[in-house]
Amino acid sequence: MSVIAGLTRTNCLFRLHEGSIKKEGIVDFLKVLKAHLRQPLLIIRDGLRAHRSRLVREYLDGLKGYIQIAFLPPYAPDMNPVEYLWAWLKRHAMANYCPNNFSELQITARNKLKSAQKRPSIIAACWMQATLW
Repeated sequence: MSVIAGLTRTNCLFRLHEGSIKKEGIVDFLKVLKAHLRQPLLIIRDGLRAHRSRLVREYLDGLKGYIQIAFLPPYAPDMNPVEYLWAWLKRHAMANYCPNNFSELQITARNKLKSAQKRPSIIAACWMQATLW
């Protein structure tokens, strides 16, 4: 299971995927962010190859600057606030959790991430830890 997420100053938006996240999934997620947030966006991304794919670039170019992209420096996960959300999920929300099957894992992960959406202190902590806020 893979998760793609975006953090605003007060909330997180996420989507679960079976398997790895491909360029099509990134474009779909960007479309959802654009529709949900309804304002120009600055996306800060890591160096994942799919983020730099032609499909993603063409989608972003077609938006005429509505979504701006900034890349984190290579090997800088400590500057990525989403990495701290994953750390919270793995080390706190789902620590020592052992699901019986994949479906149970998905349900629990979704519920825990939804609980993070209702706790702005978690989102703020992710930004502060990344020293971007």
